[in-house]
Amino acid sequence: MKDMDHELPEGVTRVKLWDPALRLFHWALVICVVTTWVLGRYGPNIMTLHFYLGYAVIGLLAFRLVWGLFGPAPARFSHFLFGPRTTLSYMSKVGRREPSYWPGHNPMGALAAFGLLGLLGFQVLTGLFADPEDFINVGPLANQVSTDTARMALGWHYRGSLVLLALVVLHVGAILFYKTWKREDLVRPMITGWKAVRQNPDQR
Repeated sequence: MKDMDHELPEGVTRVKLWDPALRLFHWALVICVVTTWVLGRYGPNIMTLHFYLGYAVIGLLAFRLVWGLFGPAPARFSHFLFGPRTTLSYMSKVGRREPSYWPGHNPMGALAAFGLLGLLGFQVLTGLFADPEDFINVGPLANQVSTDTARMALGWHYRGSLVLLALVVLHVGAILFYKTWKREDLVRPMITGWKAVRQNPDQR
């Protein structure tokens, strides 16, 4: 990777940004979320695998919470927690046809990351309490709440799946936008861990 630094603009270098655990988390979450969503919409009547994958998502979210507090610096939430000024400044420049070389999640990507993690937390929570009245696909905690609450959880779980689909489509669209318009590959760094970053980005 270092041998390729001569191809980069002045002030930009390749660094090992994403650690192996974070990359494994990312792709495991992609597989679990996509499969769970498809099973929830088009799967068999007995949703056993949907539930198992939902439990896997809970485990992955728990890992991300710990890693976001105590993991390597680029993985910590504090590393991509930006204020309105930084976010608005980045958004005003996002249309430029050039890579941003941001050292980690850029401010817009950070909003998407927090939003997606929060939504997935909401989804697994409502799924635990949901009761579709079929006596089969009942959330493991549905009997701990009233019938009305269990039905409400089911409704919010369904609505959340629609929002989740929208966020995933937006996420893929952003990746394509960066790849085709800004000439910045956001997928490869999440595979290799290496990313071209500007040493002193204008974050303020």
